[in-house]
Amino acid sequence: MHKQLIECVPNFSEGRDAGIIKQITDEIESVDGVRLLDVDPGKATNRTVVTFVGEPENVIEAAFRSMRKAAQLIDMSKHKGEHPRMGATDVCPLIPIQGISMEETAAWAVKLAKRVGEELQIPTYLYEYAQQDKKRSNLSIIRAGEYEGFFDKIKQPEWKPDFGPATFNATAGGTVIGARDFLIAYNVNLNTKSTRIANRIAFDVREAGRVVREGNPYSGKIKTDENGEPVRIPGKLKYVKAIGWYIEEYRMAQISINLTNCRETPLHQVFEECRKSADERGARVTGSELVGLIPLQPMLAAGKYFLEKQGLSTGVSEEELIWSAVKSMGLDELGPFDPQKKIIEYLLKDELDEKLISMSVKSFANETAADSPAPGGGSVAAAVGAFGVALGTMVANLSASKRGWEERTSEFSPWAVKGQQLKDKLLALVDEDTRAFNAIMTAFGLPKETEEQKSARKTAIQSASKYATEVPFKTLETAVEAIPLVQEMVKKGNPNSLSDAGVGAACLLTAMQGAWMNVLINAQGLEDKVWGAAIRAKAEILMTNGRSACNAIISEVENRLKG
Repeated sequence: MHKQLIECVPNFSEGRDAGIIKQITDEIESVDGVRLLDVDPGKATNRTVVTFVGEPENVIEAAFRSMRKAAQLIDMSKHKGEHPRMGATDVCPLIPIQGISMEETAAWAVKLAKRVGEELQIPTYLYEYAQQDKKRSNLSIIRAGEYEGFFDKIKQPEWKPDFGPATFNATAGGTVIGARDFLIAYNVNLNTKSTRIANRIAFDVREAGRVVREGNPYSGKIKTDENGEPVRIPGKLKYVKAIGWYIEEYRMAQISINLTNCRETPLHQVFEECRKSADERGARVTGSELVGLIPLQPMLAAGKYFLEKQGLSTGVSEEELIWSAVKSMGLDELGPFDPQKKIIEYLLKDELDEKLISMSVKSFANETAADSPAPGGGSVAAAVGAFGVALGTMVANLSASKRGWEERTSEFSPWAVKGQQLKDKLLALVDEDTRAFNAIMTAFGLPKETEEQKSARKTAIQSASKYATEVPFKTLETAVEAIPLVQEMVKKGNPNSLSDAGVGAACLLTAMQGAWMNVLINAQGLEDKVWGAAIRAKAEILMTNGRSACNAIISEVENRLKG
């Protein structure tokens, strides 16, 4: 079972003094079990976004220590910067990453906020999922007035802090702590120094849009409704907050964006709408930059979008999709973009237990050959299956890009996309099979001195054995699911790659056979005979049908190659 992981992304109101930033991040790294992923200071904003991850209790301790140190070192009465802010630690969100729900994450946020308010005597507000009162769950609403305005705002009954004193801390300011989905902090670069143009583009794209003015649309009196509220023209994109600013160190204006739901509003759509709006206003988007980290999914979605625009196959590797996204959105305009340092899943490889598939082929083979039972046949079966699917996917991509077959790209690209998905699923099963085996060994190593211990040990062994049977069954199932891909490539794919598709079928057959044997051996010790018989029966049907289909493909390939 995967351990619980949460991410913490505190924003500290210091982006210029490297010594102060280092003292704050040293506090984070002083906590065992916490991994510092990214430190992203900004001179113009005078703000540093820090990202770290770990199990909840360790993360909360690290967050508290860093906030305490920030309160000691940062004097908000002297702070100036482009970004809105209200405290030394301006905001501290927690994000669920693995094995933990948003509700559980919110509970940890409340625990941290209570400690900060009581022990550090800093006015502390909850936001997003940690805030019960939805009227004050939005960060921008809480922070309105910023540091300077909060000395009066905090005296209002409706703005009493959730924790801590109801008097504003002159040096540390206030802070906001909560739980939220992953937020992408993203800046779009313009070929202008005009903050006015940048703001107009921001108003075009952000969800809040712009207020309606009487007469001059930019300087006229704000029009209000019957309730006295400003009348607004909504922007183009939901879940987008944006403002325009000028960054002296880059000598350019930017649209500074917070994207709060990249599933509903993809990153590439934000980029494209900014580009269109800039074109309409006589400006041009020259590139963009990410502040902090980004999940893998929006990068892959962007890569696919731009490849589709070019009429190319989208069934390529993650690396190719990311390259497409980086170059298409100019994410490397202001500095190198290293996916291994900017994409959160890549930074978390150790925590996410991807030891085997992160190895070179040589290292994996050597690890298999070593005098330990894992990785064993189950992991190797999954790896061979992944290579089989990869070959079928390769033929699909070669067919999609074949000269003279341009009109068939849309025929082969979906097959390549499906192949990439199945390949990744089998790769994940490489490590999962070894984890399942290790769980059995751990269960056998449990104490058995008392009757209670014997019972707990027996239950753990049976549970682990069941899972160790299910994993190779998934490998078998996935390999069978990949057969139509190689069948289609043999029938309709690039004829120059016929043998590659044939080798793919042979690999799938080997993967199925290996997985089938692992289902049989792992089911032998199960006391739940009904469950064991059922999974063996399902596996046997898959194996019989899969073997027949693969043998037919291999025979067809051999006959065609013989001429």
